[in-house]
Amino acid sequence: MSLYLADITLTYPDGDSRLTALDHVTLEVPRGSMTAVVGPSGSGKSSLLAVAATLITPDTGTLTIDGITTTGLTRGELTDLRRHKIGIVFQQPNLLSALTATEQLQVMAQIDGRSPGKSRGRARELLAAVGLTAEADRRPHQLSGGQRQRVNIARALMNDPTILLIDEPTSALDHDRGAAVVDLITRLTHQQATATILVTHDRTHLTAADQIAEVHDGRLHLPAPAR
Repeated sequence: MSLYLADITLTYPDGDSRLTALDHVTLEVPRGSMTAVVGPSGSGKSSLLAVAATLITPDTGTLTIDGITTTGLTRGELTDLRRHKIGIVFQQPNLLSALTATEQLQVMAQIDGRSPGKSRGRARELLAAVGLTAEADRRPHQLSGGQRQRVNIARALMNDPTILLIDEPTSALDHDRGAAVVDLITRLTHQQATATILVTHDRTHLTAADQIAEVHDGRLHLPAPAR
């Protein structure tokens, strides 16, 4: 087991009352597997991802990442946990316009206190894994939308996380490019042995998932596995 959310409840202030975003949610994602989280807008998908990323502390319940329970950790300890254990792929790549694809990844190593020069080999290795060897020295404006999203995924893997959290990676891509990105995420999940959560509205890609979690009104349902 690498990622375990146990009986998570999360509420937000809503006037004189509180709005329930997650209602006693329990979810286990083993390493080397991908769970697709689906549901309508406002159902709680983003809240679930934020809790799993330790960006929001739930009202009740426990989050365990790679054997580490986050309850009681300080803000600094949570930051270190995210840096070393969690890779996040945001919906928009948000690449730095002045940096090449290789440099985008090297920045992550620099944040972790490693020399950019020493991390160049790892960056090149990951870019090769996502099929961007020939584009390693190109800047964002020289890359297609699908290529930028591949850099985004490679960047999230730069610090060898055990958890990979991905938010709507195909929303700005056509069907074929979106399918290619999901295939890539599936392959890397197995190769890198990450516990991956993929939040998506696109149900056409669900066959790639090892598990499908449906969220409605903050409650999580686990139908039969996709395969």
